[in-house]
Parts: sequence; structure tokens; C-alpha cells
Amino acid sequence: MSKEQTQYSENEEVEIVENEQDAHTSEETAEETNGVVTEESAEQLQAKIEALTAQVDDYAQRLARSQADFDNFRKRTIREKEELGKYASSKLITELVPVIDNFGRALDTLPEGEGAESFVKGVQMIHRQFESVLQAEGLTAMNTVGEAFNPEFHQAVMQVESDEHEEGIVVEELQKGYMLKDKVLRPAMVKVSG
Repeated sequence: MSKEQTQYSENEEVEIVENEQDAHTSEETAEETNGVVTEESAEQLQAKIEALTAQVDDYAQRLARSQADFDNFRKRTIREKEELGKYASSKLITELVPVIDNFGRALDTLPEGEGAESFVKGVQMIHRQFESVLQAEGLTAMNTVGEAFNPEFHQAVMQVESDEHEEGIVVEELQKGYMLKDKVLRPAMVKVSG
């Protein structure tokens, strides 16, 4: 072999050895890098999974709250509609209660003279009919005399001394009180023993 060929062979061998060393070093670096990348990727993936899981939980809670709010709204709307239907006539009945009072006052003062008896019977019939129509709508008069004073149902306008009743008992009703179904339409004006 010539000197050049020998040198060329040596150079090739050196390059081959260097290339093998570079390849070996590159493989080790790639293995190390892959190991690090894999570990980092697993940690990143785990963090992303935890973040997404937290987000899913948050959305599930929001959905549950929204459904509960909607159910409450639906129930409240149904209850308001029922109450509206139940008490739709309350405004009219409130305006008619003084008419009942006036009928009662008219019947307390009986006229005298010819034909008075038939007139009184006619007014009594109208009064009973009027009361029965209002009762059919749910209006009832309160019984107050002898009951314990209750500010939800009674309006005390006077306190009187009484030997017959204990303290805090209604002794006289000055104006009737009325209930419309289960609500107080007008509290009774009463005198209370003191």
C-alpha cells in the first residue's frame, strides 16, 4: 500500500471510530433525553388530567346548581300560579266586605210601619244570598268574642277592665274580621280585657 492509501485508511478508520463514538454518544443522549421527555410528559399529562378533572367537577357542580335553581324557579312559579288562582278574587271581596257590614247595620235597625216585615225579610234574603256567594269564594267571618287576643287576627282599639274575663281576652267585637281561605282579609276590631 502506498503512503497515501495508508494515510487514507487511517483517516477512514479514525473517522469510522469517531462516527461510531458519535453515534454511541448520540444514542446515550437520545436515551437520556427520551427518558427525561417521557418523565416530563407524564408529569405534564398528569397535571393536565388533574386540571381537566377539576374543570369537569366544576362544570358538574355548576350544572347541578343550575338544575336546582331551575327546579326551584319552576316550583315557585307553580306555587305563585296556584296562589294567584286561589286568591284572584281577593281584591273584589275586599271591596265587598264593607257592603256586608252595611247589610248587617241595616238589619240591626228594623223599620216600623206597614210593609216593614216583608221589606226586612227581603233584605235578609239578599244578605244571606250575598254571604253565601262570598262564602263559596272562601270568605269566612272570624269568631272573636271570648278568644285570646292575637295581633295577627285582631286589632285592639280599646282595653277595658273586666271581672268576667282574664287579661288579654277579647270582650267585644266592634267590627267583624274576615278570613279569605287561610289568609286574614281584614282583622277584627276588638275591645280587650286588661
